Amino acid sequence: MFEVEPAEGKQPPRCAAAVDKTFRAFDPHQILLLPPSLDAWLPEDHLARFVADLVDEVLDLSPILAEYTEKRGFPPYDPRLMLRLLIYGYTTGVRSSRAIERRCVDDVAFRFLAADQAPDFRSIARFRRRHLDTLGSLFLQSLHLAQKLGMVKMGRVALDGTKLEANASKHKAMSYGRLVDKEERIEAEIAELEAKAAALLADAEATDAAEDQAFGVGGKETDLPAELGRREKRLARLQAARAQIEAEAAAKARRHAQEKERRRQDRTGTSDDQAVTDAGDKAAAKARPKPKAQANFTDPGSRIMKNSDGAYIQAYNAQAVVDEAHQVITAADVTTNASDALNYTSMLDQSAVNTGAHPKQALVDAGYCSEANLEAAKERQLACGTDTFMATGRLGHDEQVPPAPRGRIPKDATLKERMARKLRTKPGRAAYRRRKAIVEPVFGQIVTCQNGRQLLLRGEDSARSEWQLLAACHNFRKIFRHAGSAGLTAAIA
Repeated sequence: MFEVEPAEGKQPPRCAAAVDKTFRAFDPHQILLLPPSLDAWLPEDHLARFVADLVDEVLDLSPILAEYTEKRGFPPYDPRLMLRLLIYGYTTGVRSSRAIERRCVDDVAFRFLAADQAPDFRSIARFRRRHLDTLGSLFLQSLHLAQKLGMVKMGRVALDGTKLEANASKHKAMSYGRLVDKEERIEAEIAELEAKAAALLADAEATDAAEDQAFGVGGKETDLPAELGRREKRLARLQAARAQIEAEAAAKARRHAQEKERRRQDRTGTSDDQAVTDAGDKAAAKARPKPKAQANFTDPGSRIMKNSDGAYIQAYNAQAVVDEAHQVITAADVTTNASDALNYTSMLDQSAVNTGAHPKQALVDAGYCSEANLEAAKERQLACGTDTFMATGRLGHDEQVPPAPRGRIPKDATLKERMARKLRTKPGRAAYRRRKAIVEPVFGQIVTCQNGRQLLLRGEDSARSEWQLLAACHNFRKIFRHAGSAGLTAAIA
């Protein structure tokens, strides 16, 4: 054996710098002797720190903790951890549970919030689904926190709606007329398949050879044609969609008939609740859906609506009342009706309940203009002192509001004419001009910063809770921009 000098490890060739330059030390293979501090990963004024302080010190988590009543089983993730991830994700536009799982590995802010843990997407999705109602109620906590910081003045508010895409395709919708035709055809096909199945069973009982030919060697009588089961399931879905459309038509007819009867009694000076109920029942019994009324098989709660671009989408109508001072959302709701007109009174009432005060001015666009809302605006001004500026017609982009006519208002002027005249005055134009600057940037921020153009959850109740969670995160972002962590400390004190 020969003694050989140990060979030195080959070093990769290094390119010489143009000058004798000294660089900072860089060793990718350096082993950390002490565990890194997560607190040193983010700057002091980072949004993730604000969210951590918000969850740990400010928010009331008792409704979430109260749902954990079973001591047995594998320990779940801490609700504070999950809530941190969801609030930060919904604030920064990372809403998918799979995307949050990836960020817990790749993103420093998410790793900081999760304390270097990495919940899988199923755990995140289950937590959101289990506590969805409580997550929606965070909206009220965000609003009350903004009030403590003096960010809600309730001097002037703007009400508007936006169409949020549902987690369903519009091609999975079917009209009532087509539903009826399709249901009849499938019933005929089921009857034909049942007759064929009966014939096959009769032949199978006659001879084993016929049974083998019908069901296969070693087959059973339960192996009926698979098409029969598929047809029956499809028929059940069609019947459920048809029942939904018929129920909605009956409810709409009942509501209109009851309102008509109440107006009649107001004119005659009478009051009969039983007559109102009877009128509604009679109208509901006679109600028939329109042939074009539709239901969606993927998300039955959503509807086909026309968005601001003029395109028809499967959507929900998301409503919001926004305070002028800091663009804080004071009321948020979701409806399945494409028209905004039905939400004027309910949204302003919700805003008053949430904040404990009625606004001095309310700005709404022409989508809310109706005879009932004009009358409600007049009554609201007398009862609550809220002066409503409601557009009575849509204007083109280059069209200007004509000047107000001189002289007294005619005694026979309708409510719509009076509102139009009010908006043509100098104070009216100055006030209504602020509507776009108050509410429309809020929708833009939710769509762009929070990736809130499309809802992830299905069903009207789930869509409402998710929209309220988006609104809560919008308010949290406003609080962070206005006061930061110092504002949280002041709010706690």
